[in-house]
Amino acid sequence: MLALDTLQVKQGTLEPRRPFSFERTLDFVGSFSPAMGEQQVGPGSLTKAVLINEKPAVFRVDAGDEPGESLHYQVFSCEPLTPDEEAAAVDRVRFYLSLDDDLEPFYSIAEGDPPMRRVVEQLHGFHQVKFLTPFENACWAVLTQRTPIPVARGMKRRLVEAYGGSLTLEDTTYWAFPEPGPLARSGQDEISRVIGHEQKADNLHNVARAFDSVDEQWLCTGDYNEVAAWLRGIKGFGEWSTSFVLARGLGRTETIQPDEKHLLAAASKAYGQPLTPTSMAALAAPYAGWQGYWALYLRTQA
Repeated sequence: MLALDTLQVKQGTLEPRRPFSFERTLDFVGSFSPAMGEQQVGPGSLTKAVLINEKPAVFRVDAGDEPGESLHYQVFSCEPLTPDEEAAAVDRVRFYLSLDDDLEPFYSIAEGDPPMRRVVEQLHGFHQVKFLTPFENACWAVLTQRTPIPVARGMKRRLVEAYGGSLTLEDTTYWAFPEPGPLARSGQDEISRVIGHEQKADNLHNVARAFDSVDEQWLCTGDYNEVAAWLRGIKGFGEWSTSFVLARGLGRTETIQPDEKHLLAAASKAYGQPLTPTSMAALAAPYAGWQGYWALYLRTQA
């Protein structure tokens, strides 16, 4: 274990797009099942591991002393990070916490929708917390297909220990989910040995090869339909996996799946009436471009 004073440290400030509530962020991270136990959430702070060019690093984000102030970040690593690597780590944190999302257009639409306005008032300033990387989200989609969450979480942990990286900070070891390269270079048989599931190993290998060969920036900003088609083309991916990664891995908020049962239940609760896919699609229609946020807020409501 390395002492804190032997680690390399980079630090600076993060300016979220306002309105922004770090308190809402921390509430969500603390209850996010796919990443349960993978980070430390404390009063006004979040600490989590990430891989940058296969180098493990740990970032810590702290709230300012006064509401509305800038966030402060520190990035810890064993090896010195180049300026480009530090910038990549900071960009990853901004992406993960959706710090650049402008919520005002979404909130403006909600003003004319009383049930949604009440939800917005409850969650005001909440920016979507995505999976740390789209690749992690894609792997989680594979692992959870027809599989209980505790079993999927165990397979994920074994993947991280075999192909990811770790760094110990203040007596806590933080594990980072692997980048796609190591899994893409590994054989399917080896992945199967690690997770104990042959079919999922085949699908994970295909996911890794696909993500290792694509420009992540294109996934985040390219034509929505083209990106969706690319995801559907990955072996083991269907409509649910594609929609899941578009929203929670890439922050693409353009559309929703109106037949998704958990969203139907959440929307029925907020709007005070039982909804069908057709009636829910009608309610979501005014939120064109923001339907993903509409769905996120509905799912997150107390």
